[in-house]
Amino acid sequence: MDKKQIEQLGDTLFDALTQCKTVPPLTSQHADISIDDAYAIQQRLMQRRLAAGERVVGKKIGVTSQAVMNMLGVFQPDFGWLTDGMVYNEGEAVPMARLIQPKAEGEIAFILKRSLKGPGVSVADVLAATEGVMACFEIVDSRIQDWKIKIQDTVADNASCGVFVLGDRLVDVRDLDLTTCGMVLEKNGEIVATGAGAAALGHPANAVAWLANTLGRHGIALEAGEVVLSGSLGIMVPVAAGDNLRVTIGGIGGCSVRFV
Repeated sequence: MDKKQIEQLGDTLFDALTQCKTVPPLTSQHADISIDDAYAIQQRLMQRRLAAGERVVGKKIGVTSQAVMNMLGVFQPDFGWLTDGMVYNEGEAVPMARLIQPKAEGEIAFILKRSLKGPGVSVADVLAATEGVMACFEIVDSRIQDWKIKIQDTVADNASCGVFVLGDRLVDVRDLDLTTCGMVLEKNGEIVATGAGAAALGHPANAVAWLANTLGRHGIALEAGEVVLSGSLGIMVPVAAGDNLRVTIGGIGGCSVRFV
């Protein structure tokens, strides 16, 4: 795709974001979009968000669990950018007015104390660079109509980022087995999803290493102090106004969010 097309599609997604509306799948209009084109569109979308006053605070890995791959029909990971405009605190109310078609995912968030830049980043490197981990919710939200996405659509749409909520407890990774820690996600007091750390590419730190190495090919680092969302540990759960959710991850703690 040429630069003009990429900018137009990035601007279209930015307008959809700011106006809380959906657009038809980009791949239905431009069948020739490559993954590289999609990341270029994502960059244009993020340029618009940063120009509007947002600040990058981290990155996210998407489509890491088999459950989410099966739900979306997308079978490879992707990444997106986290900004300060996406952050909500533990237990805080998220207004549905700023979301379009949200779904909640229980995840493990990594807080970095040292930068990571690929190639060659290993799981051991990730763990050594991690200040601690937290239970979190990622509220994914697609600007693509009816979630009819291919990998290029979700990549262009900043990996379907919506907002995220961090728990209130930071835990040292040396005290944990991140592969076996179990997740329980409750919606209005009912268990609606379960999973384990292994759902995120076999080990959540594998997902972070994948991200560091993938970004490294583009000259981008995971920076000290950043938050990295390592991917869903179970199915995505649709949410609506009035819903109260809590995720609990063994050995790490919990995180709650409500929607109004």
